[in-house]
This record gives sequence, structure tokens and C-alpha cells, in this order.
Amino acid sequence: MIKPLLIEIGVEELPAIPFLKELPNIETLWLDILEKNALACEFKFYYTPRRLVLWHEAFPTQQNEREEEFFGAPLSVALKDGEPTPAALGFAKKCGVDFAQVSQAQKDGKEVLYYKKTIAGQSSKNLLQAMIESFIKGLNFGKSMRWGFLEESFIRPIRWIGCMLGDEHVPFSLFGVESTPFSYPHRTISYEPFAYMFAGDYFDRLSERGVVLYPTKREEIILNDFKVIEKKEGIHIEIDEDLLAEVVAITEYPKALIGSFEERFLRLPPEVIITSMKENQRYFPVFKEGKLTNRFIVVSNAISDDYDLIVRGNEKVLRARLSDALFFLDNDLKHGLSYEGLKDITYLDGLGSLLDKELREKAIATYLTSKYQPTLLAQNARLNASSLTALMDKAVMYSKSDLLSEMVYEFTELQGLMGYYYANAMGEDELFALALKEQYLPNSEESALPSTLFSAIPALAYKLDSLIALFSIDKIPTGNKDPYALRRAVNGIVKIVLDQGIAFDIKNDLKALSASYKSFDFNVLETFFLERMYQFFDVNPSIITAVISSGERDIVRLSQKIKALSTIVQDDGFKEMFSTFKRVANIIKNMDVSTETPVDEKLFDNSYEKELYAAFKVVVSKTYNSFEENLDVLFALKPQIDAFFDNVMVNTEDLSVRANRQNLIASIYNAFKSIADIKEISI
Repeated sequence: MIKPLLIEIGVEELPAIPFLKELPNIETLWLDILEKNALACEFKFYYTPRRLVLWHEAFPTQQNEREEEFFGAPLSVALKDGEPTPAALGFAKKCGVDFAQVSQAQKDGKEVLYYKKTIAGQSSKNLLQAMIESFIKGLNFGKSMRWGFLEESFIRPIRWIGCMLGDEHVPFSLFGVESTPFSYPHRTISYEPFAYMFAGDYFDRLSERGVVLYPTKREEIILNDFKVIEKKEGIHIEIDEDLLAEVVAITEYPKALIGSFEERFLRLPPEVIITSMKENQRYFPVFKEGKLTNRFIVVSNAISDDYDLIVRGNEKVLRARLSDALFFLDNDLKHGLSYEGLKDITYLDGLGSLLDKELREKAIATYLTSKYQPTLLAQNARLNASSLTALMDKAVMYSKSDLLSEMVYEFTELQGLMGYYYANAMGEDELFALALKEQYLPNSEESALPSTLFSAIPALAYKLDSLIALFSIDKIPTGNKDPYALRRAVNGIVKIVLDQGIAFDIKNDLKALSASYKSFDFNVLETFFLERMYQFFDVNPSIITAVISSGERDIVRLSQKIKALSTIVQDDGFKEMFSTFKRVANIIKNMDVSTETPVDEKLFDNSYEKELYAAFKVVVSKTYNSFEENLDVLFALKPQIDAFFDNVMVNTEDLSVRANRQNLIASIYNAFKSIADIKEISI
């Protein structure tokens, strides 16, 4: 039999961000519990800030009967002279029966003791308490709290629990709370509970009492309100998806309202205003003709006939925060930018202060500026070599100076950005200001990249120092642990290098830069860097291995070779063609191909090796516009190679001829290896 099942867990207001982080795991957790209890069925999960709801339209009222099999010792051990041994009697006891009820079966080619019994399914009502307790305790929101005299903890105090199977209330006690067929309306409506008579009755009664239970419906209400406001006011509301999810999670009856603040606050950088709105108050910024306005959107969780009071209250709160921000701005501008105070801020034990970090970054930037000087000067014709170096040194040394500002102390996420605004206000060079703004880019998977090579160098210096410095003090990521985000740093370096199209050698350049740090095993760093290539490029991993095995370490060339080889490997006819080149790899697998493999045409004694070598010489005599073009012509040697293998004995008795033929194949292999080691490719 099946019946509807409703489970409601009532709590004090859930904090949105920890809840949303756990949200993707909640349904999986309950499904696992259902399956473990042999009660798997479809269900839906709903939430508001005050309730977690599991709804099952058709829930089994009892587990199905199931059969359980038991296999015991082989008969040779279980029986002696036809009588059961202690092992046999122990097996019967384990099965809960007399030995006479035990039978025999075949297992792994042996006759063994066997017993099968039918286990009656339990009533769902008897299981629900333990299931709900397991569900609550299985939720992981990070921090949890205790309340009253309870030993149990949860993210917020549990105030009520409801469990209704059809029209029958399921009684139990959890977390000091007795389950009841009662729930609570929206707080604006009442603080008194209301009863529901059966599982489905709950939804209508809750809706009548001001609670929009379905999160998708709350989101729809909010977005519809936005559209109405936009049309009426002639504005554009910027919708941050993460912020929208937060607002959905903290409301039971959402109502979007528009407020305003004094225009004098628009003197603040837009990011300061937007950050203050979003982070502190969960307001949505408002734009008109692409510019931030002195309006904002607040989503209220109140039910009211007069929302003006709510708007005025939110305006008052925002006014206070923006007043503080304006005070910080003016104070910071009075003091200007300075990096001296960074000497008093510890970066990391063993790596000195933030000023020490800037000095290390400056050394890296000097190296990179020298390496890319021709391109930098070409892009910035107003600078000469001396002024370019001086400006780069200044940009790196002042890059962390805004960490000393009051604004960044209040809004840490604005570091770098505030340095940009302060530099502009002080009339600094635009390259200098932009470098401060873009020094942390990319800072996420979807992040923008530095917009110029000049800005890219401080960004590279920041990431390269973090990487090398932490390796030098043995702070190396292990397993899933990467507390200093060094994998992300490598990804950032690769993205910047590829975006700018600059030469950066993972081995030579990293080794040169590492020389200024405490001695460490450089091979570990190189391996760590190369391992990131497998996550960075979405291709057959053996292609990456093949290119890395070629010895290539320049990031741009690595990328070009990987993409070229991947394009060819994905071709429909490649698998058939590749069998030929696997034979090439097999022929030379025991040869030392790192030394010269000279081919003597005088030792050729048939047309097939002559034709192959002639075709090969044509291929290697030309220059190619791309690695893909080069690979195409190498793979086009297939007919000549097939003819060679079909008609020529490589391992002939004449040792000089044998070596010459091996060298011919090795030469073809090495031509490939200049791009990728073909023996590493698997398809």
C-alpha cells in the first residue's frame, strides 16, 4: 500500500550561504536513506528559511518482503561421518534455525552449507523516526550549534517537526521536540501554530497563511516584481544569480521594493556601492543607460499594507553604510598610497612580510619585463626601456598598498580595485593604475584576464611568487588539499600566457626564477605544473602525455601541439591510420633515439626503403605554418611506411643494414617526437 508522506522540519532562520552550499547534497542524502531502508520512491524537497520539507505523493507504508541468502562452510568441513561439526552448528545458529533446516548449494565449484530465509518488511511508521534523525544528522552546513540542554547540534535550533503519513500523524521525539500535526504561518500573519488534517492538506493551509513554500515560485515572484519595477521606472536591475538564490532562501513571502539614496554617495566608486548593497544588505543595484543610479532594490519578507515604512528603514541602513564608505574614501585619499606599512603585515611563516613578498614579485617582474621588453615597448611607444622598467617596478611595489587603506579593511574583496581608483585620483600613469586593478586576475574560473601585457606581468609575478615561495618552504598541495590555491595559480599563469601569446618555458623560466628562493627539489614543482595540463586541456589525456614526453615546455607551444594532435586524433580515420605508426614506435622501443640516428642511402638495397626515405626527406626539408600541418604530412607517410613494413626485413642478418633500417624508422619517430611522442598515444 502507498500513502502520501509529508515531513516538515521547522527551524529558526537558516543562514542562506551555508544552506545553499549544502543544498545540492540534500536530495541525494534523503534518497540514500530511502534506499537503505528499502523504501525508495519519488519525492520532492522544498525549503524556506524556517522549514525543510520532504513531500512524497506515493510512499510505501511497509517494506517489501525480501530474501536473504547465507552460505556456509564446504561440506568437507561442515560434516564428519555424516554428523554436523561445530562449524555447521555455528552456521545454523547464525541463520537462526536448527541444523536440520539447513540445505546445500554450489558455490565457487564446491558444495557448501546454504540457507535462504524470507524477511518480512517492517512498517514504515516504525522506521521514520530513525530515518528523519539520520537525515538531520547527515546534513553538513559547516558550523552547528547546541541549544537548551541538548547534546545534539544543528545549524539552527529545531522548533517543530511534523510527520504525516496519509491522514495519520506519526508520533516520535527528536532533538527534544515532539512531532505534531502542526505547522507555523508566516510570522507577519501569526506566531500561533495551525493544524493540518492530512498530508496534502498542509500545502493549502500553509499557502493561506502567507508562506510561499516552493523556491521556484518565490524566484518567479521576485523576477516578475523586477520586471514591473523596471517598466514603471525605466531602469535596469542587475540580477546576480548568487544573490538571487540567497534572497529566495531567506524569504517566505517575497516582495521586491525600490528605494533610493542621496546622489552625493555616487562619488564613491560603483564597486564600493554595489559591494555594500550586496554583501551587507542583499540589495540589487539599479542602472540607467548603463550607469549606476542612486536607487536600489530590496526584497522584503514582510506582508504589509504599507511597504513605505520598510523602504525607509532600508534606506536608513544603507545611508549609514555609504556614509562610512565615503568617510573611508576621503581619509584614504588624504593619506595616498604607500607600501611601507606592509613590512608590519606577516605574509606567511618562513616567507616574511607582505613587503618581502612584493620585493620577490618585483624581482620576477624585472625578469619578465626584460624577457618581453620588445613587445612591451612596441605596445607602449611613449616609454623607453628605462621608464618602462621604472614604471613596472613602481606598479609591483605599490600593488598591495591598498591593503593598508580603510576601505579595503572594510571591504576586503575590493583589494586591487581600490588601488586603481586611488592611483587615478592621484593622477598616476594609467598603465600603473590598471596594473593595480588587474594584478589578481584571473581570480575565478570565469574571470576576465589582464587586459594588457603590462598588467599581465604583475599578475604573473604575484602567482609565480606564491607558487615558488610556497614550494620552497614545502607547502605543497597533497590530494584534494590545496589551502593556498596553488593549482588555481598555475591555471592563472597558463591562461595569462596563452591569452598574451608570450613565450614562457615551464622548465627554464621557472628554474631561473626559483634560483632566488630557498633551495628545494625543482622537479617536484615542474611535475606539479605539468600535472595541471591534464585538467586545463579537455582532450584525450594520452595526447597531453605525448606532447609533454616530446620535451616541450613552452606553454604556448605545448598548447598548440596539444590542439594540433587532438584535432588529428579525433578524425574518423585516425584509428586505422595510427596502427602503422604504432609499429614505428614498437620498432624503436629498445633503441636509444636520443642520440643521432644517421641514415646511409648507400646501404639501401630495395626500392621500398629508398622511396620511404625520399618521401621522408621531402617532409623534413620543408617548413610548416602550424604543427597540425606538420603532423598531417608526417602521417601522410603511411603508404610508404606500410610498403616498407610489408616488403622489407628490418632485423636482417646484415648488422649494418639492420642498423641503417632501424635508424630510418627512428628518424621518422624523432620527426614526430619533435611535436609529440607517438608511442604515448592511446585511442
